Amino acid sequence: MNSRRHTLAGCVAVALATSLAPTVVQADSSDSSTANELETVNVSALPLGSGSPSTPYSVMDQQTLTQKNAATLGETLNNQPGVHSDTFGGGASRPVIRGQSGPRVGVLNDGSAVLDASKISPDHTVTVDPMLARQIEVLRGPSTLLYGSGASGGVVNVLDSRIPTERPREDVEGFVGARANTVADENATAAGITFSATDHLVFRVEGSRRDADDYEVDGFDRLTVPGTYAESDNSSIGASWIGDQGFFGMAYSYRRDNYGLPGHSHEFEECGVSGNSLACPDEEHDHEHGEEVTPFVDLASRRVDARGEYRNPMDGITAIRFRGNHTEYRHHEIEEGEIGTTFRNRGGDARLEVEHAPIGDWRGVVGMQYTDFDFSSLGGEAFVPKTESRALALFAVEEYRLNDQWRFELGARQERQRLRPEDRPGEALPDLKQDSTSLSAAANWAFVPGYELVLSVGHAERAPSAQELYAEGVHLATNTYECGLLSACGGGQRDLDDEISLNANLNLRKTQGDWLFDLGVFENRINNYIYARTLDQIEDFRLIKYSQRDATFTGAEASASYYGVDPIGITVFGDMVHATFDDGGYLPRIPAKRLGTRLNTYVGHFDAELEYYRTFAQDQITGFEERTDSFDMANITVSYRLRGDQRYTFFVRGNNLLGEEVFNHTSFLASTVPEPGRNLTVGTRIEF
Repeated sequence: MNSRRHTLAGCVAVALATSLAPTVVQADSSDSSTANELETVNVSALPLGSGSPSTPYSVMDQQTLTQKNAATLGETLNNQPGVHSDTFGGGASRPVIRGQSGPRVGVLNDGSAVLDASKISPDHTVTVDPMLARQIEVLRGPSTLLYGSGASGGVVNVLDSRIPTERPREDVEGFVGARANTVADENATAAGITFSATDHLVFRVEGSRRDADDYEVDGFDRLTVPGTYAESDNSSIGASWIGDQGFFGMAYSYRRDNYGLPGHSHEFEECGVSGNSLACPDEEHDHEHGEEVTPFVDLASRRVDARGEYRNPMDGITAIRFRGNHTEYRHHEIEEGEIGTTFRNRGGDARLEVEHAPIGDWRGVVGMQYTDFDFSSLGGEAFVPKTESRALALFAVEEYRLNDQWRFELGARQERQRLRPEDRPGEALPDLKQDSTSLSAAANWAFVPGYELVLSVGHAERAPSAQELYAEGVHLATNTYECGLLSACGGGQRDLDDEISLNANLNLRKTQGDWLFDLGVFENRINNYIYARTLDQIEDFRLIKYSQRDATFTGAEASASYYGVDPIGITVFGDMVHATFDDGGYLPRIPAKRLGTRLNTYVGHFDAELEYYRTFAQDQITGFEERTDSFDMANITVSYRLRGDQRYTFFVRGNNLLGEEVFNHTSFLASTVPEPGRNLTVGTRIEF
């Protein structure tokens, strides 16, 4: 670990008050008669922009991120409606949306796919930095199909400023932020600056650094959890040519990470498979083992982004938008000073959208997307073979406005994917070619002013990932031996059934007045659902084989806020998901129910928020899975803001104030590695 920095230079700040409630414009203290209403937020990931979308979504804006910002993407989003995280120590966590994660959650950076190794395993971090984000969008429901079959669970779009899209209001603008906490002695800093070189040429430079020790846990046998430390460095430089009708820009980004892998053991590294059972040498788990050196990840990622928009290029066309990136990613998993396994991902993603002018009462977007990357793993834990992945898709979304009360939306995506694995010694692995068709439809009824009812349905076909097909071997980071559908240890089946889902959402929203709410229910029926089935277990080491069974996910997400007593606002929120196989039994690692309340107020330049929620015990478990206990979480945030030529935000945040011992059921380490204990964070953000 690097030496600790003792200067508290501040933080990247927050508005946790809106993390589960809708974003609200509250009455300013100088005009208490102003009515409350849901703020119109520009949601970049929605093909037709904002308004009252048919897609269930939530947005963390810059003010919210300043206070809620955390070390990883999953941790940052953890309290958004229907969103949890599959935490893996202090360096990695992925978002879990409505009980689904990994290859079923699309992660975008300014609308362009993030090409790393996070979909392969929960111990692989998502290579986007929340400290540099200006907005994070979460989309749920049928309309996510427009971002690919790999987004059937949901889409997370992280917006940053690395490519300028407009000229700064002044010649120079930017920010400096920092934070520090007590639970891991974390110090994190970030800064960015945008400046105009000419009337049309604009540059952006930004970067961040984070350094944290192993985190502490209340009530745990050891004061700190070994292997939960994390370090990261991010930097980027970008430039754009900006004109009256649009812009075109490029950026180069570089990221380095070094973080521990908790719960990792070599005790079972010589294990194999015999049928549906583990076959381990007796001496592997019958003798005492000495203190092991915690393995860690050494990660490097280089990415080049290009982005452009051309508005009103010709009659009939409102805008043409392009996004693309090329990524070179690698990470070493280092064990006892030596590289054990190296993962590499090299490729690119390009997306073109054309928004046409209204045709009668119809408006819409058509587009295409091409993704091309090569993934490889080399070394002792190379459980997924080198695989070439290619995908080409065409998509469209159209909206019809019947009148002020009724709007309808239709969407379609046709995708062709090909996976070409490298053969293993003595085992020929088949290619996969699959065509996927996805369709969506929605109706939005504003039946009285300030109220709306939204019904959306979707049909989606998902192509399996390389890991689900070809995995074979020990994966010590998750304490598993994995067998893919097409691998020899997985049965080597050649006739796969298509994974097909039928998804329905119903939302009732109140968007004006002292009471504001968003109440939603959903059901997702998935035929031939691919999942990691545990068949055998020795101590904490498990044999998992990817299998297919019909499954159904049902759930609800709700938040209701009252702002009738100025300057106090109160919110009640909760979510739940119930996931079962149609022939009986529960799915693994499904989030437990949550229910909570939040009280927020302001006095002058001060804002304060008190949050309490309960995560219930998860006892709907599958074979070889352990029950996780309930826990109560109490958090408090106090912030101070000054606005002028420079904008200052200072905050203090307390998390897990009750000192609860928390185990996260969605984590692969749910029974062995607890979450951080009582924590105090202080920070600041200065904008100029």
